[in-house]
Amino acid sequence: MTEITAAQARQFLLSRQGLLGKHIFAGKSGALAYVRRAGCIQFDPVDVCGRNAELTLQSRVKGFKKQTLQDLLYKDRSLVDYSDKELSIWPVEDWPYFRPYREKSKALGRTFEGIPELAEQAVAYIRENGPVSSDTLPIEGELIWHSSMHWSGNWHGKSKAARSVLEQLYTDGVLLIHHKNGSRKFYDLAEKYIDAELLRQPSPCADQAEWLRWRVLRRVGAVGLMWNRRSDAFLGIELDNDARNEAFRLLEEEGKITELRVEGIRFPLYMLSSDLPLLQAVLDGSADTKKRLEFLAPLDPMLWDRKLIESLFGFRYSWEIYSPPEKRKYGYYVLPMLYGDRFVGRIEAAADVKKGVLTVKNVWYEPGVRQTKALQAALDRALDRFAAFNLCKAVSRDGSH
Repeated sequence: MTEITAAQARQFLLSRQGLLGKHIFAGKSGALAYVRRAGCIQFDPVDVCGRNAELTLQSRVKGFKKQTLQDLLYKDRSLVDYSDKELSIWPVEDWPYFRPYREKSKALGRTFEGIPELAEQAVAYIRENGPVSSDTLPIEGELIWHSSMHWSGNWHGKSKAARSVLEQLYTDGVLLIHHKNGSRKFYDLAEKYIDAELLRQPSPCADQAEWLRWRVLRRVGAVGLMWNRRSDAFLGIELDNDARNEAFRLLEEEGKITELRVEGIRFPLYMLSSDLPLLQAVLDGSADTKKRLEFLAPLDPMLWDRKLIESLFGFRYSWEIYSPPEKRKYGYYVLPMLYGDRFVGRIEAAADVKKGVLTVKNVWYEPGVRQTKALQAALDRALDRFAAFNLCKAVSRDGSH
């Protein structure tokens, strides 16, 4: 078992995430490479200064533009929108791994009155007319429908029939998202955009247990360092304590993960064994640890286990978007601010694309952070990049704390 310091653990984790040193991801190929490394990135429709998936990529990918993600999803079809950790974006080559997910959805859909008939009707219409949204699919009425895989959790009740059948066919894998107009989704047949051989390919996993191990392994890689504890990092996986313990045991036995002991942390942490050369570079001092200042997404993969981040960095972060205004400590849409191997604060910014202005509403610095000239210069550079990412030409500052 390898024992490392907390500082070494932070440097390893940030290097693994592409958040420390020179950018290792750049342009469209870099954006795709990062999503492949993470397995999936979470999608959220709220756009204050970029949507969550876009924010995740802008912090890591040099020269990233919002259109880059749109092209990867809806032009190149290298990525797909689908459930994983809630509603996510992941590489199309992983399609076969989610066959059990789609089969469960199909079995569930057949249990609801009206869904099979409406599904047949919807597919016929889309085949003849092309992409549709719930507003343009000519299916009227409401029906009782339930999806255990709905992105916002279990949902049950009356729903617009057109919306229900489209979401059912989407989770079945019959449809995929063709494009989005704002938050409105337009669907088309998956067979038009995904290679037929890939669509037919069976799951590479022999059974449910192997599939769970594959998903756990992917989440360990997404975060970079994980512990074998209940964690939001495993959301979207049906995983009780026994199944999780068995998955970690077998993954270690198979040599796919390696256990680490980190000073000051009670529980062992695990990393992908394939990342051992990077860990060695950190330990021998050859890793690039040059400071960068980046704004992280609220649902950034590195933040999926916030207790772990608090243990490693001493930084407590809560996304307050769903908290009542009077209960917010900071603000509606606040991003963590990373500088080098330390969280130095958090920032609340809003983009007005029509006016071309990125407004910085507040910057809160962590206790003990010295606002040096180097830090302020790094923040200014980061804000200029962030404004450009949000298609803004100017930065306006309201205040800081």
